[in-house]
Amino acid sequence: MRRIGFVALFIALLSPSYVAQATQVDAQPEVRANADGAAFFEKKVRPVLAASCYKCHSETSEKLKGGLKVDSREALLRGGESGPAIVPGKPDESPLIHAVRYDHDDLQMPPKQKLADAAVADLEKWVEMGAPWGASEKTVRPAGTTGAAVGGAAAPAMPVDRKANYEKLRKEHWAWQPVKQVTPPQVNDAAWPKDALDRFVLSQLESKSLKPVGPADRITLLRRVTFDLTGLPPTPQEIDAFVNDRSDSGFEKVVDRLLASPAFGERWGRHWLDVARYGESTGQTRNFPYPQAWRYRDYVIDSFNADKPYDRFITEQIAGDLLPYSTPAQHNEQTVATGLLAMGIKDLNERDPLKFTMDNVDEQIDVVGRAVLATTISCARCHDHKFDPIPTADYYAMAGIFRSTQILSGYTGRKGGNNKDLLDRRLLATLEPTSNGAASQVAKSDDAQAARRKEKRTQELTTQLQQARTELRGLVQEVRGPKAGKNAKVAARQVVDAKEDLRRRRLRKLIGEKQSDISKLEQELDAIKSGTEDAPLALAVRDVPKPADCPVYLHGETDKRGDVVPRGVIRLIDVNSQTPPAISPTESGRLELAKWLTDPSNPLTARVMVNRIWLHLFGQGLVRTPDNFGTTGEAPSHPELLDYLAARFVRDGWSVKKMVRALVLSRTYELASTYNKTNAAVDPSNELLWRMAPRRLEAEAIRDAMLAAAGTLDRARPAGSLVANLNPGEVRGVNMMAGTGAFAKCRSVYLPIVRNNLPAVLDVFDFAEPTLVTGSRDVTTVAPQALFLMNNPFVLEQSRQFAEFVMAEKKLSDTERVELAYRIALSRRPTAGELRRVADYVNAFGAASKDSNFKDAKDPNKLRLDAWSTFCQALFASAEFRYVN
Repeated sequence: MRRIGFVALFIALLSPSYVAQATQVDAQPEVRANADGAAFFEKKVRPVLAASCYKCHSETSEKLKGGLKVDSREALLRGGESGPAIVPGKPDESPLIHAVRYDHDDLQMPPKQKLADAAVADLEKWVEMGAPWGASEKTVRPAGTTGAAVGGAAAPAMPVDRKANYEKLRKEHWAWQPVKQVTPPQVNDAAWPKDALDRFVLSQLESKSLKPVGPADRITLLRRVTFDLTGLPPTPQEIDAFVNDRSDSGFEKVVDRLLASPAFGERWGRHWLDVARYGESTGQTRNFPYPQAWRYRDYVIDSFNADKPYDRFITEQIAGDLLPYSTPAQHNEQTVATGLLAMGIKDLNERDPLKFTMDNVDEQIDVVGRAVLATTISCARCHDHKFDPIPTADYYAMAGIFRSTQILSGYTGRKGGNNKDLLDRRLLATLEPTSNGAASQVAKSDDAQAARRKEKRTQELTTQLQQARTELRGLVQEVRGPKAGKNAKVAARQVVDAKEDLRRRRLRKLIGEKQSDISKLEQELDAIKSGTEDAPLALAVRDVPKPADCPVYLHGETDKRGDVVPRGVIRLIDVNSQTPPAISPTESGRLELAKWLTDPSNPLTARVMVNRIWLHLFGQGLVRTPDNFGTTGEAPSHPELLDYLAARFVRDGWSVKKMVRALVLSRTYELASTYNKTNAAVDPSNELLWRMAPRRLEAEAIRDAMLAAAGTLDRARPAGSLVANLNPGEVRGVNMMAGTGAFAKCRSVYLPIVRNNLPAVLDVFDFAEPTLVTGSRDVTTVAPQALFLMNNPFVLEQSRQFAEFVMAEKKLSDTERVELAYRIALSRRPTAGELRRVADYVNAFGAASKDSNFKDAKDPNKLRLDAWSTFCQALFASAEFRYVN
């Protein structure tokens, strides 16, 4: 019998009651996915269809070609003369995708010029998402058929009824109104609430004649709050201490201990990294590393641990480099914070410098708009927003701010066909030396010997650079030379031309390598001359030398220039009685943008963050579309509670820890997850919060819990990132690095997050897509997860380590060992039936192994370890291990 058979056998013997309870999760509506899909369509897909397809394939085409329309989802599904154009969820089976890929010579769309690789990738992703469309709009008119003129040309169209109601929407949609000062309502059961927020919850329940279920037991509550605040399970010692502490303040002491733990920042910092679309590579068409991205990761973790006020946290990420500072360390911290704006995806194949810039600007607007305001501002890049009152002019007002900002990521676009394979340190921020040497181990020195060494190295580099440039000119001249065999006979000429083609390809490769060598020499020479050759670097941004306003680019196309729009913010919401921030002509405007975002009168910023905090503690937000508070998002289930918490958040100094503490000490948070048939009939999705819904752990918590159970978790922060050790060039094979060196047993937040190449242990359990703002992760249950838990080497190793730890307790009986394993892995003691099933399983394992060719059958000690290892693995593979109640 193979190992997988033993594990499957024992999983089947686990207590079935918990599995049923844990998987009885509240039905989650599809509204969040639909809203996110609509936003992706508006931002990435509709502009491509409008610019490249509508002329020949839309309702208003002068001559419809192939009978195909692409201006509605129904038309794409219906297709044309050749049948359906798309198969939702299956890009490889969709003729539209084959056409834009140029897979076949007889079907290439657009016919005159292939779409950019990034646009093709967006269409593929859209079809894979199920081809979501923009809200309920069925037919989309081509750009330019209606709408106000911008710079003498017709602006892209939007539904007439939406455009006419812009002002009405601004005044009526809930999210854009000022935060109300709300008084908690009176309730019938006045003894139930522990905090004022409980009164809002109970009031809605009572209005539906519903009652909340009872409180969770102490062990369940401790496991829940420990995972929620630190991402780790409680230890048996912590369980005993809490169960035995019957004081009124026992739970408060637990919460304060968890909030003070460094693990809090690692847990809650990871939540923000999801929103910040944190990644350590460029992604897109060519995937190059960001070796310095880890500095931003550590900044975020440290900020949550220090309980940095949220308004300051946002300000530093938007304009940290523009803030005053008192020490080099503070300046470095603020510089690193702006990495939020630098670490987005980059299309390094883009040859047009202006398009490369505007694509990056769009990505910055998207992350700021959705992360801070839960607003899809970037949907207005090509046309007035289809659903929210954001005109294109407002988009380009913000675009002027970011276009006046230089991204220091180390990379640029292709520029004339050349693409440097090495990171350019001149396109990164140089951090300052600090008094304790943390920022740099080498400072400028007046030592004569050091000066002589630098002078000698400068001379060497200068000579090498001159030689390399001479060699490059020779290679270029050679590749431009006349073809050999020009007057030969046809047959001979074909052979010669083939050889000539190979020779030219070899020369072009040598030219690329020589260009990389020259770039590296130039960087080292510049670093020596500036005295920063050993200074640490960081992803960041800074103002360009000459900030300027941005024109409207009609339909989002950089070759169609409209009127110039003054730099500013969107007019969607009223902040400080509509007083627009004054932007100096010599500055980008990022500092003014940050002040506008964090102004207490901004109705979105506090609401959005409070909703994110609620989501991570209760499984779903009060607004279940956390990245979209617009008209295509969902309305809040408890609007008065949301406003009460937002006002409280600001009043408490924008403290995340105070808000978390208040929520977890509430009566609502302490509810059991008990299913109630009567309540479920009225409120099947638990919007009214009559119970705590069971939740599956995130990928990081599952991995960290395995390490913790096995006793192998290293809680120390590893230095840097594995990505920082990669060789220059495109990133490949980083999955294999996730289990090496100091990172093999570190917390999962420190694993390398390379776009398009995530560690398998994270990817299989619905890790956040690092190219997108992700306020709420998907939760799927698919076969690869079970296979991972049964076969992955990491799981097998931790199962064995767990078994060795349990078996090392020599004074314990086997029954006591089973109890210890259950307490470590599941935070509870086994039932009598479970104890019996484990004993039967271990005996069955031994008997079956002796009658087979199992390699350890003749070694009783190894056989015993194998039996206990598979038992421990079965605990890891159980639903109870992966869920919190």
